[in-house]
Amino acid sequence: MYLSRFLSLHTLWVTVSSMMQHYPSVWGHYDVCKTQIYTEEGKVWDYMACQPEARDMIKYVKVTLDPPDITCGDPPETFCAMGNPYMCNNECDASTQELAHPPELMFDLEGRHPSTFWQSTTWKDYPKPLHVNITLSWNKTIELTDNIVITFESGRPDQMILEKSLDYGRTWQPYQYYATDCLDAFHMDPKSVRDLSQHTVLEIICTEEYSTGYMTNSKIIHFEIKDRFAFFAGPRLHNMASLYGQLDTTKKLRDFFTITDLRIRLLRPATGEIYVDEQHLARYFYAISDIRVYGRCKCNLHATGCKEENKRLLCECEHNTTGPDCGKCKKNYQGRPWSPGSYLPIPKGTANICIPSISSIGTNVCDNELLHCQNGGTCINNVRCQCPPAYTGILCEKLKCERDPGGCSQNSGQGAVAHGLLLLLAALLGAAGLCSL
Repeated sequence: MYLSRFLSLHTLWVTVSSMMQHYPSVWGHYDVCKTQIYTEEGKVWDYMACQPEARDMIKYVKVTLDPPDITCGDPPETFCAMGNPYMCNNECDASTQELAHPPELMFDLEGRHPSTFWQSTTWKDYPKPLHVNITLSWNKTIELTDNIVITFESGRPDQMILEKSLDYGRTWQPYQYYATDCLDAFHMDPKSVRDLSQHTVLEIICTEEYSTGYMTNSKIIHFEIKDRFAFFAGPRLHNMASLYGQLDTTKKLRDFFTITDLRIRLLRPATGEIYVDEQHLARYFYAISDIRVYGRCKCNLHATGCKEENKRLLCECEHNTTGPDCGKCKKNYQGRPWSPGSYLPIPKGTANICIPSISSIGTNVCDNELLHCQNGGTCINNVRCQCPPAYTGILCEKLKCERDPGGCSQNSGQGAVAHGLLLLLAALLGAAGLCSL
């Protein structure tokens, strides 16, 4: 009997311990903005932070090339095959569909044979540089969630810069430099993302990993989003709660993974040698068969939906917010300044809903309809919210630790959950004790 009871208690403890251990990694998807709950005062809304699902953002992109006439085929020209740079009988002709290589072929479905790709003119004006800017624009703020992947049908460029914009292309910042020789091309020591850490994750590096010229089995260039996430979420990204906590409390980190536009600056085509063969300039050009960008609409944790309207992505805002990014309060809901939602406390975050303006609600500060006290608070006579010990604010929407000099850690708010699990364990242990009597 005692052995059986011991084994039952052991199984119970392992189960509860597992719940506590994996709690941060399996929760915190933020896919619901509000839910109805039952209280002593009836059915009320419980609000929480929320965000749209990640998706393939290339479906919504607008591409611009500079110079605009850099695409091959007008007039027709011949170029050399990648696998055999001295076989120069391939033709690019914009007037013939089978021989044309327009920009939209960078974004069509892959898997066809032969593969489809955009291609530039050849380096016929050497030694004048063959520079091409490919700008990808969304007219919407995007939060990147996976690696940016560029697949070349030519050799990967000897020199390239990936840039980002956060203000719809008005200003640009480098994301990463690529070169066969970083020191010579950009006066930077070569590095890889593996050389970074939590403390240097925002460092802009030059890498030589993806610039190997004419190797036919090496066509892909990455900008490693997930490797940078892994500094906070672990190698297999199991602890996303840790990453969300860092994104919530470190604006520079959050902005690093946020874009409105990307720009691929192609500065020197793959040569395969130290020098350029001036007798065979048709060997040198750029060709791209695929670009992948995955992310989600930035809605400031106030929406789970993002729709396309008039060829523009718009957040389907909740929490009484409005705007393309849910970046302001609706009319008559300006009872306090707008604020983005917060990932903390895990797992539901804090909604920071916009509340009705004082002029539209009389003297009511809270009720059981629109002005629901958050995070377990209780509305007292419609004039104030009685908040749990860890919360403050008009509607108990803020963590008290935000006032502290050290701020809130990524684990803020998890103590209550751990306490609840321990109470559950105690109750179950008590039940097990009763069953043994």
